[in-house]
Amino acid sequence: MATSPRYKKGNIQNTYGMIMATVAVALLLVVVLVRSFGLVQKRDQYQSRIETLQAQIDKEQKRSEEISEFETYTTTRKYIEQIAKEKLGLVYPGEIIFKDKGAGN
Repeated sequence: MATSPRYKKGNIQNTYGMIMATVAVALLLVVVLVRSFGLVQKRDQYQSRIETLQAQIDKEQKRSEEISEFETYTTTRKYIEQIAKEKLGLVYPGEIIFKDKGAGN
């Protein structure tokens, strides 16, 4: 049985179509791999940024707690007395103050 020229032409076209489809899929695969590599790098950058920002948040929360503690301390009588003595030089009646000779005061 002899093959017809029409059958050979269809077989060649079929082979050519398969090769083109394979090339298209390969190109698509390369594009997807390149894009995924870029996305992985971006994800790593964002993760690093998240860690940096979380460290800053923790630091600011600690600072906020310290400020809150200081605010509470500033309302105490002990703090008021300390500031009155240090800044204003006030003392209780009958209190004796000793000054260091080397202080220059």
